[in-house]
Amino acid sequence: KDSHNKVYKSFSDVIEGKEGRFRETLLGKRVDYSGRSVIVVGPSLSLHRCGLPREIAIELFQIFVIRGLIRQHLASNIGVAKSKIREKESIVWEILKEVMRGHPVLLNRAPTLHRLGIQAFQPVLVEGRAICLHPLVCKGFNADFDGDQMAVHVPL
Repeated sequence: KDSHNKVYKSFSDVIEGKEGRFRETLLGKRVDYSGRSVIVVGPSLSLHRCGLPREIAIELFQIFVIRGLIRQHLASNIGVAKSKIREKESIVWEILKEVMRGHPVLLNRAPTLHRLGIQAFQPVLVEGRAICLHPLVCKGFNADFDGDQMAVHVPL
């Protein structure tokens, strides 16, 4: 403590533990074109499809949507395209659906103990903030719908 009763951390306090430097930044990595959300049941989905929330989908496929807007001459540059995406114009959702048709996504539930822990699905847009899965594909992931989370990746 100093004269103002401020408590200082020792060097070992800074680097060890759950909030320490090693676990907080050095061991954890960020992955581009990926997201994470809770899974919910989607019994109306086909076995090869997963429901991807709009918020996650637009973030994952943003570069493809930007390219689509520019190619169709709906945006003159990246900045204009990004503003159309931010404003959630209707053409953005049409291009997103078109892009998603040609790009399967990988779903992964940790821990990945065997090859069925990561599977490819054809994404479809859904409302809400949760990833939808058909209940019959959950066995391979060892998943249930009591708050399990899954990661979604877009292979390039």
